[in-house]
Amino acid sequence: QVQLVESGGGLVQAGGSLRLSCAASGLTFSNYAMAWFRQAPGAEREFVTAITWSGSVTKYVDSVKGRFTISRGNAKNTVYLQMNNLKPEDTAVYYCAASDWARGGLPIIRALYNSWGQGTQVTVSS
Repeated sequence: QVQLVESGGGLVQAGGSLRLSCAASGLTFSNYAMAWFRQAPGAEREFVTAITWSGSVTKYVDSVKGRFTISRGNAKNTVYLQMNNLKPEDTAVYYCAASDWARGGLPIIRALYNSWGQGTQVTVSS
């Protein structure tokens, strides 16, 4: 049974930083692409960033480029999201997701991620 457990969320002032972690179990972690999505109140869950199994390729939504960095430690079965220069519009529940997509490329579509964590709240005050 795959389990993804996020941690590191919290309340931070605009301009501050947070580091999210997602610990994975029940899967061969190095076989999976990993991603972070987020969902603000009243909004759809949206793609934020993803990383290939090797960590060699990453993708970001335009709104976080230059501020967020995704990384992974395959030896620790963990994926990270370093978030700097946070803005109030980054406020959301952040979800970790895993994909065993094997047809090439790095998926950014929610439907291609088949395992999800419970989410961690990030609140940025102005």
